[in-house]
Amino acid sequence: MAEARTRRRGGGGAARRAERTAVKIECAKFITRNIPNLEILNEEAMEIIEYNAETVLEEVGVNFVENPAALERWKEAGADVDGERVRIPRGLARELCKTAPSSFTQHARNPERNVEIGGKNLVLAPVYGPPFVRDAEGGRRYATMEDFRKFVKLGYMSKWLHHSGGTVCEPTDIPVNKRHLDMLHAHMTLSDKPFMGSVTAPERAQDTVDMCGILFGKEFVQQNTVTTSLININSPMQFDDVMMGALEVFAANNQAAIISPFIVGGAMAPVSVAGTLTQVLAEVLAGVAYSQLIRKGAPVIAGTFVSSIDMNSGAPTFGTPEAANVTYGAGQLFRRLGLPYRSAGSFNGSKLPDAQAAYETANSLNMGLLSGVNFMLHSAGWLEGGLVASFEKFVMDADQLGVLHGIAKGVEVDVNGQAMDAIREVGPGGHYLGCEHTQKNFKSAFWRSELLDYKPFETWEEEGARDTQALASEKVKKMLADYQEPALDPGIAEGLNDYIAEKKASMPDAFS
Repeated sequence: MAEARTRRRGGGGAARRAERTAVKIECAKFITRNIPNLEILNEEAMEIIEYNAETVLEEVGVNFVENPAALERWKEAGADVDGERVRIPRGLARELCKTAPSSFTQHARNPERNVEIGGKNLVLAPVYGPPFVRDAEGGRRYATMEDFRKFVKLGYMSKWLHHSGGTVCEPTDIPVNKRHLDMLHAHMTLSDKPFMGSVTAPERAQDTVDMCGILFGKEFVQQNTVTTSLININSPMQFDDVMMGALEVFAANNQAAIISPFIVGGAMAPVSVAGTLTQVLAEVLAGVAYSQLIRKGAPVIAGTFVSSIDMNSGAPTFGTPEAANVTYGAGQLFRRLGLPYRSAGSFNGSKLPDAQAAYETANSLNMGLLSGVNFMLHSAGWLEGGLVASFEKFVMDADQLGVLHGIAKGVEVDVNGQAMDAIREVGPGGHYLGCEHTQKNFKSAFWRSELLDYKPFETWEEEGARDTQALASEKVKKMLADYQEPALDPGIAEGLNDYIAEKKASMPDAFS
C-alpha cells in the first residue's frame, strides 16, 4: 500500500512538472481601449479640412488609371469624368461612404482568434512587404519562402499579436505569379489567426477568395469577412488598375480592404500637417466611396501611412512629431466618417534593431494606441524604413506590444484597485511586500517583459553580458523550436494543396 501511495504521489508530481514545462501557445484577445483618444484638432480645424478635402475632389479630382469600368461606375454615380480624371461633386463621396460598416468581425479558422475591427478596438498585425530580411547570424539578405514561414510561425507563437498579417516578407525565391499561393498557404496552415489576402493582381485576389472558400466554405465566405487586404493609393490622388482591380474582387465578395494613401510628406503630400490631412481625407473618401459602388456594405478600413522626409537626403523619417500629428488628426476625421482606422506600426529608419529603432518604434507604437487606430499593420518586425523584416526586431516588438495592452486597460478604481485595505494594513513606515493585498495581486499586478533583462549586473555579466539583440536572437530560436502547428482538417488541407498545384501547373513561372 505504501509503495502504491508513493507511486501515485510520484506520478502526480511528474504530471505537474510536465504541465509546468509544456509549451503554452497563448494569444491575447484584441485590445479594447478603456482610455480616451488623443485629439489635437478642434471643431473648426476639422470642418476646414473636411471642406478642403471635398473641394479637392470637386475641383482637382482623382485619376482612375487604365480602368474603364471604374470610370463608368463613377459616371453613373454622378461624377464628372474627363478622360481618366474623376471629379466628384461635393457631398457625393461622403454620402456613398455611409453604407460602409463602422465595425466588422474578421473570422479566423479558430473562432477564438476572431477579431473585431472598429469601435474602441485595436488589432495588431506584423510587418508587411519588405523584400529583405535580417537576422544576427545571416545579416541582411533577400527574403525566401522559408523566411516567410518562420515569420508566420513567430506570429502564431507571439502572445500579443492578434493577426498573422499578409506579406510579412517578399519571398524572392518563388516566381512572382505563384508566390502568393505559397504565402496564403503558410498563413492558412501554419497559424490559426486571421490573415491578409493578395493584392498584386486581381486574379491573385480571386485566388485568395477561392482558397478562403476551401478553408472556410464558399457560402461562409460570401456571408462573412475572413480576410483583409491592403489597397494602397498612389498618392497624390491616383488609383491604379492593379490595386482597384484587387479592391473590386474583395469588395464584391464581402471581404475587407484597407483603403490607404501612402504618404511621404513633402514628396507625395504637402509639407504641412493640415495640407497632408486634406489630401489624405480626399483620397480615402474617393477610395471608400468606390468600394461601396462595387458593393454596398462592403467592409473597409480607412487607412493612412505617413512619414516625413529628410530634406537633405530624401529618405523617409519615422517617429517624428509631424507624422504623429497627421496620425492623430486622421483618427479624428475617420471617426467622424464612422469608419474603422488603420495607421501606425513599429516604424523606424534604422538599419539595425538598435537605439534608433527602439526610440522611433516606441514613438510610433504609442502614437497608434493614442490616436484610436483600430488595425495596426507593421506592429512587429519593421526595420530600415520598411525594406527589411528583422527576426530579432520582430520578437522585440512583439514583446513590447504587451505594453499597449496594459496602457489600454486604463485605471481600475474598484475596491481592489483602490487598495484601501492595503494602505490601512501597512500604515506609516511599513512596506507592502507581505501584505494581503500584494499577495492576492502580485501575479497579475504588473506587466512583465518576456525578453528584456532586469537581472543584477553580476548575473548579467556572468551570462555573457548580452544586449537586447542577442537576447532576441535566442528568443527567435526558442520560439521556432517550440512551435507546434495548429491542427487542420485533412480534407481541407488536401483541398488547398490540390488548388495550389493546379494553379501553378496552369501557368509558366514569371519572375517579373
